[in-house]
Amino acid sequence: MEWTGARYADAPTVQVDAWIDGSPEQVWRFASDVVLMPELSGELQSVRWCDEGSAPALGRSFVGHNHHDMRGDWETTSYIVECEEPRVFAWAVTDPANPTAVWRFTLAPENGGTRLTQWAQMGPGPSGVTEVIARMPEKEQKIVHVRLSEFEASMTATLGAIKDRVETAG
Repeated sequence: MEWTGARYADAPTVQVDAWIDGSPEQVWRFASDVVLMPELSGELQSVRWCDEGSAPALGRSFVGHNHHDMRGDWETTSYIVECEEPRVFAWAVTDPANPTAVWRFTLAPENGGTRLTQWAQMGPGPSGVTEVIARMPEKEQKIVHVRLSEFEASMTATLGAIKDRVETAG
């Protein structure tokens, strides 16, 4: 990831994409399955829906249990803020009006397959990152850069895992 010098208040973002040999409907099955995501992520350990059912829908919420070697374990509640099958799936973490992060998958038909893009925004609401910044404000830009780099690496791995699953499932 290239250095941007971003600060947390800038609500910095990161984005990765991959072309997948499968239809948007085939890709959607995996990209919108929040319960599957722990299998594709090093940080997200488990997910449970806050209500009955298993299908994603606008307004539904889920709890994610996370682990990071530097922070330990924590849980957050996320709220689905966009859900347009098979085009876009997004959730806001903690508070949809002032999220600690926003995550989004977009799917677009391309060359007989699908262009899957994952995008994430840090902040603007307070998070574990803001707690670290409060302890070391002189290192804010480095802290933001390192966390965005972690996001980018994780997102790249997630898209690779979705690509493998779609292309293996046929």
